[in-house]
Amino acid sequence: MAKPLEVDDEWNERILSSLNGMEYGAVQIIVHDGKIVQIERTERKRFDSASEKRSEAAAREGARGPR
Repeated sequence: MAKPLEVDDEWNERILSSLNGMEYGAVQIIVHDGKIVQIERTERKRFDSASEKRSEAAAREGARGPR
């Protein structure tokens, strides 16, 4: 039978700290014998290429029409 998970204030703070400031990514909580033993944070950064930005700007200008 599974042991009940033990989570104290220290682990709560660690989990919240791992999530703080993250825009894209994942936080994995590793549990052994009903106790948190590790937190893994994988963060993604997304960057638009310069050509995509130019295409988007041109599309916005085209949608507005001539002035």
